[in-house]
Amino acid sequence: MDGTILVADDDRTIRTVLTQALTRAGCKVHATSSLTTLMRWVGEGKGDVVISDVAMPDGNGLEMLPKIRQDRPDLPVIVISAQNTIMTAIQAAEAEAYDYLPKPFDLPDLMKRTARALEARSAPARPAPDVPDQPDELPLVGRTPVMQALYRLVARVMNTDLPVLISGESGTGKSLIARAIHDFSDRRTLPFVTVTGNELQDIEGPARVLARVKGGTLLLDEITDIPDDIQARIVRMIDTPGDHVPRFMATSQGDLAEALDKGRLRQDLYYRLSGASIQVPSLRERVEDIALLTDHFLLRAERDGAPKRWLSGDAAELFRAYSWPGNVRQLENAVRRLSLTSRAEEITRTEVELVLGNQPEMEPVLSGGSSEKLGAAVSRHLRRYFDLHGALLPPPGLYQRILKEVEYPLIEIALEATGGNQAKCAELLGINRNTLRKKITDLDIPVTRRRKLM
Repeated sequence: MDGTILVADDDRTIRTVLTQALTRAGCKVHATSSLTTLMRWVGEGKGDVVISDVAMPDGNGLEMLPKIRQDRPDLPVIVISAQNTIMTAIQAAEAEAYDYLPKPFDLPDLMKRTARALEARSAPARPAPDVPDQPDELPLVGRTPVMQALYRLVARVMNTDLPVLISGESGTGKSLIARAIHDFSDRRTLPFVTVTGNELQDIEGPARVLARVKGGTLLLDEITDIPDDIQARIVRMIDTPGDHVPRFMATSQGDLAEALDKGRLRQDLYYRLSGASIQVPSLRERVEDIALLTDHFLLRAERDGAPKRWLSGDAAELFRAYSWPGNVRQLENAVRRLSLTSRAEEITRTEVELVLGNQPEMEPVLSGGSSEKLGAAVSRHLRRYFDLHGALLPPPGLYQRILKEVEYPLIEIALEATGGNQAKCAELLGINRNTLRKKITDLDIPVTRRRKLM
């Protein structure tokens, strides 16, 4: 790489790491912990790319972007932030940041993005959008790669007119994502209307719905549950929307490919709705976000008047190991109940067991049924993961991340099946006992001697 990089971050370690890595790559680096200093450098014409944190001691990095774009429209800005919500990604997109990465970031990935920014620094800037008044937070929280890719995809499609098809299990937040796309789009001042098949049953239904939406956003809830004749009516409504054309979005719980194969979703309707497809991951696919979500909901409960609470280590371990068939919605309800019923500030494992013990059992993960081979399920999951990144590749290190995702539940379940006996578990898995011990340590898998499950 060849160029001068301006780095602004109040974390001395991050400044040091970025300075060393960028210098080794051939760049000149100016690093500071002050936005004031950064803006002075920008005003003096220094730098070919900016890498800036959001929360700085003397201001908000995102709020500086309009000034940078006005003074230096050809200067790409890469935003890095520890605020792991969809809001940061949306604000970065609204403020015309060149790119956005969450903390902790993958250094090789950031280096590649910086190289691309250096190549693109002469590209003309887009006009500044009208940034709306934005709430402090949205209930879409996660720092895992799959969620960060989802945030970036939402930020890319929100100001287009493409129809959007959002699929995912119940409780994953499909309607929240649809609402976020609308609230931060150019149609934000127009109505957001959600309809079901029942509201379109009679012949005047589509006309009434279009009159309500008035060119805003129309969300069709659970499209695969709508009867075929009403789906045909929706196709006609999309083709002839009248004078005020709305943006069409739809949600679906089921597997769309299976719905098409079995005739529960018309092909002509699917083609009209799938301008942009968003797959919302289940909580099982982003286990590392469970602790973050739990803290988020405990803090929200506290703001709503509940006592201050936190999970004990054993309780947090149970939260991580639980299957969460109801996904984020179930997690939120469980946390809210525990915040009100726990006897002390620290929520115990026993209290968690009492709440989760009344929850429904986990349904089979494989949508194709017990006959579907593991390889097919993994292939489908990986294709969705790549699709979430759009035109970008996932962060480097994918091989080890995927192995870890498979190894953790495999070893955890094998330990449960052998009652925590590591010798028998190693024999069951066909690996050396020392190898098993190392993997248990590396993956931080809890081991408890108990009665065998089988």
